Amino acid sequence: MKPKLFGSSGIRGLANKDITTTLAQHVGAAIATMNHGGQIVVGYDARISGPMLEMALSSGLNAAGADVIQVGLVPTPVTAWMIVETGSDAGVEITASHNPPQYNGLKVFNREGMSLTIKEQLATEKVLVEESYDWAQWDTVGATDEVDAIEAYVEMLVDSIDIEGEVKVAADCFCGATSTLAPLAFGEFPLKSNIINAVSDGTFPAGNPEPSRESLRGLGRYMKALGCEVGFGFDGDGDRMMPVGADGLMVNPDRALAAYAGYAVERNNGGTVVTHVGASMNVDDMVKEAGGKIVRTPVGDAFITEAMAKHGAVFGGEPVGAWVFPEHHMCPAGVMGALKTIEALEETEKSIEEFISAAPEYPLDRLKLECKDSQKARAMRLIAERYQDAYKKVNSVSTVDGVRLEMENGWALIRPSGTEPLLRITVEGRTMADVEDIMDRGRVLVKKVLGLL
Repeated sequence: MKPKLFGSSGIRGLANKDITTTLAQHVGAAIATMNHGGQIVVGYDARISGPMLEMALSSGLNAAGADVIQVGLVPTPVTAWMIVETGSDAGVEITASHNPPQYNGLKVFNREGMSLTIKEQLATEKVLVEESYDWAQWDTVGATDEVDAIEAYVEMLVDSIDIEGEVKVAADCFCGATSTLAPLAFGEFPLKSNIINAVSDGTFPAGNPEPSRESLRGLGRYMKALGCEVGFGFDGDGDRMMPVGADGLMVNPDRALAAYAGYAVERNNGGTVVTHVGASMNVDDMVKEAGGKIVRTPVGDAFITEAMAKHGAVFGGEPVGAWVFPEHHMCPAGVMGALKTIEALEETEKSIEEFISAAPEYPLDRLKLECKDSQKARAMRLIAERYQDAYKKVNSVSTVDGVRLEMENGWALIRPSGTEPLLRITVEGRTMADVEDIMDRGRVLVKKVLGLL
């Protein structure tokens, strides 16, 4: 059973339309009810509607007996880290990550500082649907306290990350939540740092806060003008980062993830790495070469962190730049990811280009085929049952998120779109000829199944 309110990145929608103060208050009451009051950390990103929702959420938490630690405008990983640091029972970051400024959302964490598991999401939704809130008596309502979390988080970064060289680095905060953290954190290391768009502004005047090849062009030009060795772009709530090379171009995100995964395994003398079903097989290559194991999950950092905890993973992440460092905390962390990358470059004595070059780059192709929402579930069942009609030599099959078929020369992932009436086919192969062959077989399989509906 899947949660209806929670998506892969929490509860998200248009501010004051989908994500209302009433909803925030009820979510707060539900979280407090689930934790028998307790102590809850609340933070928000740069969005204009953040403080408004913070007040509503805090009132719901207080009304059901929870004490609230308000950490204010901070990146999502800071809120998650503060839950464990303060011994709290849960936490909420009010954020819509990289979505446009009119959106907002509620990303809920458990006492381990991890996104809620599916089981925890369902239990929270049950309280919301049934409105079975455990309201406090007049003399047991919760209290609210404001705490500066940035300074403590920066101290943790300085104590746990070793950077000695004066690397010339640049970063783009896109006027998001990392504006409160990146300048301070980078300034504590002997880096020659140059940070742009580091003023929080919920209208995002620097552009949509999603680090992509297009959005990072400005940072790239800035880097080349200054002669920077490496750069990083952060998303709106600071749980993602994307490296940029000295040539001013965004590096291949799959190769960056794979290279760091191999480095983490080698540094730990083995271990498990967790990524999702859509990540490149170069992650498998690098992890296995370093003596580690790979676990794949559905798309979404909540699934990745849950699997990391289950398998005691040494590293986990998604190609979008959501990297998780379990030795520090169980939430993807952009600024930490940037500093950990610089640390790895210094330790291996490599440039960012040399570091990721160890990970192979494979050709990839994607295809979309129309499928009514009402037919998606049956279509996926038939694909799982009949994939051998198209693929004769399959090494392994995963159905944790769609149908992923692994072969000697590549893989295919067939999964329903979560937002459109489509089935998506993603194919990666060792050569372009492999990609074309695997995609042709996938297209034939899906069209045959759709014809049976």
